Amino acid sequence: MQNADRLRAMVISAAMAALALVLPVAFHAAGLGSKFLPMLLPLLLAGFLVPLRWAVLTGALTPLISCLATGMPPLYPPVVLTVALEGAVLAGVASAAYRNRPARRWVALLSAIAAGRATAAASTWFLARMFDLPPGVSSVAVLLQGAPGVALQLVVIPPVLTYLSHRRSALFET
Repeated sequence: MQNADRLRAMVISAAMAALALVLPVAFHAAGLGSKFLPMLLPLLLAGFLVPLRWAVLTGALTPLISCLATGMPPLYPPVVLTVALEGAVLAGVASAAYRNRPARRWVALLSAIAAGRATAAASTWFLARMFDLPPGVSSVAVLLQGAPGVALQLVVIPPVLTYLSHRRSALFET
């Protein structure tokens, strides 16, 4: 990776991480809470804009930074681990599937969301077993609670990508 490409990926990743830190605070302040998965919106977008390695790092580290900076997602119970895993998988699958080809946009989006939600369910199942909670109920609850967030991702991400690509934005230069 050339220096210019590395700098571009670093700047975009930092911007998406910053947005992922601010959006949940705004959603909570508006009384919308976590059901809309606000942190995952910029992490998913990062998957479409940066190479795989940067997308995974941004998706994994941002929830941990947010936990330390704002206390959300919480460290105990270890919700932050579930969100970090989901963020890494969500951004990584989007990045790997998209590869800057608009024809793959919906395949990448749907694959990333499905993989991210599956990761959230699986990690919740594992954590529920560790805490002697019913794993099946916990996993289903996580999936149902995040359904509005999935709908928001499906509504917001495609027009943002279309807007950026039609503007010939520097975000899509490779």
